[in-house]
Amino acid sequence: MMRRPVALLALCASLVFSNQALAAETLQRWVSAGGALSEWISALGGEARLVGVDTTSQHPSSLKSLPSVGYQRQLSAEGILSLRPDVLVGTEEMGPPPVLAQIRKAGVRVELFSSKAELAAVDENLKHLGQLLGAEQQAATLASGYHQQLDALQAKVRQAQAGQKAPGVLLLVGHAGAKPLIAGQGTAGDWLLSQAGGRNLAAHQGYRNFSGEALAALDPDVIVFSDRALADEQALQALLKENPALAGSRAVREQRLVSLDPTLLVGGLGPRLPATLQSLAATFYPAAKASLAQ
Repeated sequence: MMRRPVALLALCASLVFSNQALAAETLQRWVSAGGALSEWISALGGEARLVGVDTTSQHPSSLKSLPSVGYQRQLSAEGILSLRPDVLVGTEEMGPPPVLAQIRKAGVRVELFSSKAELAAVDENLKHLGQLLGAEQQAATLASGYHQQLDALQAKVRQAQAGQKAPGVLLLVGHAGAKPLIAGQGTAGDWLLSQAGGRNLAAHQGYRNFSGEALAALDPDVIVFSDRALADEQALQALLKENPALAGSRAVREQRLVSLDPTLLVGGLGPRLPATLQSLAATFYPAAKASLAQ
């Protein structure tokens, strides 16, 4: 009497597996609007499915050869639909809503992910992507490795803090140096500074504009700068030129200034963050640099 239920369960399991495999197989043409998501898709072996990406999807560099659908918050339905995608993936930052509604109406599947700066969001995003790509085990392995890397870094940061007070840090996000935004509480930038062992001096929520004088008055030990138009030394020189009051800050006097890729701050937590955090921590704690760089 037990054989029929067992056989029925086996058949149901087979159908579920077949449906999942079919779903992964039929969703062949993807557009990704979010740098972190595009990186995770690539890490999961799904890059060949991408037929278009947004402007924040700069890594790996092979993505730059794909057609661009614009900035994730200002997408164009016509541009996306011209690529004939089966699915559009993005975070809740993706928009505007009328464009997403138009894309759905055209029969494109829209899959939303979290952009929250939380490890739980990384886990959920990877699980969701793994299901869509038919790579559940690989996604679970990536999530586990991510946690291990961050746990190892946190242990090293705690050791470094035993010999040095956590530095006061500001993260400035600008465009060609002008009117930088300060990353406040609840932002991806704040999470990043905290994970690297920094003490964010910005007490406000979100990203806010401040005058150069107000920035200098906070007197950070370290300034992390991220520019959407310029990189590295060019970005730094533009920042100091446009905000001369910063010259008197401890960070500038002691040359404790660090450039950060702005694509790390949008679309959620991506696979490059552990390496970035390790580099930041080595800057925050120079006496423990050798240990943190391992």
